[in-house]
Amino acid sequence: MKMILTLIAALLFSNPPVAAAQTDPLNEQAPGYYRMKLGKLRITAVSDGTVTIPLNTLLINISPEKLRQSMANEAMTPQAETSINAYVIDDGKKRILVDTGAGELFGSHGGHLLKNLAAAGYPAESIDAVLLTHIHADHSAGVSRAGKPAFPAADVYVDKRDADFWLNPANINQVEADEAHTFAESEKTLRPVINAGRLKTFQAPATLINGIRAESTAGHTPGSVLYRVESEGQTLVLWGDIIHAKAVQLPDPHVAIHFDVDSKKAIATRERVLKQAADQGYWVAAAHISFPGLGHVKREGSGYRWVESNYTTQLGQ
Repeated sequence: MKMILTLIAALLFSNPPVAAAQTDPLNEQAPGYYRMKLGKLRITAVSDGTVTIPLNTLLINISPEKLRQSMANEAMTPQAETSINAYVIDDGKKRILVDTGAGELFGSHGGHLLKNLAAAGYPAESIDAVLLTHIHADHSAGVSRAGKPAFPAADVYVDKRDADFWLNPANINQVEADEAHTFAESEKTLRPVINAGRLKTFQAPATLINGIRAESTAGHTPGSVLYRVESEGQTLVLWGDIIHAKAVQLPDPHVAIHFDVDSKKAIATRERVLKQAADQGYWVAAAHISFPGLGHVKREGSGYRWVESNYTTQLGQ
């Protein structure tokens, strides 16, 4: 447990200052956004960054050898660089952001969402609503910046069960000791939104702004949800933390992660969601599958595989 705490603190939750002089443009990617059409909707995947996580100390229900082999099958190692993805749903009238990245909590590993949103044509002040899949640093911390709401015109929606859990320090004994920091982080990052009267809670299943449907995926956190959006017969389902390690958890959904508040429920949720995605064949937008995280789930053997979206420049008008 001490090893996990040390690794996570070192890799994720430090925030070293990055001087402008240290930034070499030749070491930067192009602005992190990618678009697709869903019926009449424009969907834009936006990167908040990538972070390397030690799957060998975080994953549960898998042997070290099986983990190494599963990762090697995709030319990766258990020290996996993981995408932090967010998504804009744009119907031409309203711009709805799903998840907000890590904000100021991950140092240079995250916190790139606002810059990439602006590059994609969506400056922070143009976002009309924010939908959180759940409250965890890499999904919800970006709702505020320097003690103020990061999206000043937007209401922020989250399932009441997550707000009640993470904003109440009395629940701290219900999580592992090295997850206790989430309570203070949630208070710090969500309080500016609450003080502005912008935090809106619901209880899934619920239909929210523009007919977007929230469905419970409880287990990873008490109020985790996915969002279902439809247009002209096409469906996109936006995941939070259904999958952390695609190479491992798609072929074997029983593999859990240390961050789960209730790992048994999280496993059952993952099995249900993957089966539904494969059965119904809809588009999926996944927070932690390699950017842009857009694709489909297909059955393979006793598990599943990911089919990434085919690159396109044909977005229509």
